[in-house]
Amino acid sequence: MKRSVKKPSTVSILLLCSSWMFVVAVRKVLPPLDDRERGDVPGWVMITLMSAILVAGLLAIATPALSDLFNQAMTKVGN
Repeated sequence: MKRSVKKPSTVSILLLCSSWMFVVAVRKVLPPLDDRERGDVPGWVMITLMSAILVAGLLAIATPALSDLFNQAMTKVGN
């Protein structure tokens, strides 16, 4: 019994090659899934917000004292 083998068509070869090239291109562009260098974005956002709140709080508390200190220094310089 003879077995007939079909040749792949030109369209199927082009489709296979183009899909293979697409996979290779995507793998080169995208970082690996286990990339340890990405960082912790929500953690950095929280640290930045906490730092800004801390500075605003210290500024609110220290503004009257700094203002008085500046005014005293200016009056001493003016005399």
